[in-house]
Amino acid sequence: MNRRVLRVHDTPGYLLHAAPWRETSLIVQVFTHQHGIVALVAKGAKRPHSALRPVLSAFQPLSLSWSGAAEVKTLTRAECGGIHALRGRAFMSAWYMNELLLRLLAREDPHPTLYEAYDAALQRLSDNQSAASALRRFEWVLLNETGYGTSEALPDFDDPAYEPELRRSLRDRLNVLLQRPLQTRKVLMELQKY
Repeated sequence: MNRRVLRVHDTPGYLLHAAPWRETSLIVQVFTHQHGIVALVAKGAKRPHSALRPVLSAFQPLSLSWSGAAEVKTLTRAECGGIHALRGRAFMSAWYMNELLLRLLAREDPHPTLYEAYDAALQRLSDNQSAASALRRFEWVLLNETGYGTSEALPDFDDPAYEPELRRSLRDRLNVLLQRPLQTRKVLMELQKY
């Protein structure tokens, strides 16, 4: 399959990050099931009456369409595919997962299993299930899907007695890969000032 698809229609995805571009547009990084992380320009998305403005929300399942052959493609349509009602600390867990994806995955490198793990983790977080369990599952799949996992047996992610050891082990592996600290903790500490 050609990695530089000219037109993509209605592919499932999630918004990972958005940044302003020019006066009325955004550059968005999306994580999709079939295409991995893709950079898109959302033209006019900052306009008050843009159809994209209310749809482009982090942590919500989307149906995305785009076109283009350049590194940054043009978003042609986005529709909401459901709602993950995240509250409180679940937001920081979700931002943490987004930062890991943006830092560890190459653009346009599909990881369907990792996409499904991300989707499942967001569902667990929105259902107020254990954030620790959801994050350890996601980190485990991320490391295995990117080739940095271990040959150990699948752990019991729901065992609270084993969780601290598993967290340390997974974070140690992630820290080696990242080579610099994540910003999620720094942002959380800054937000606590308000």
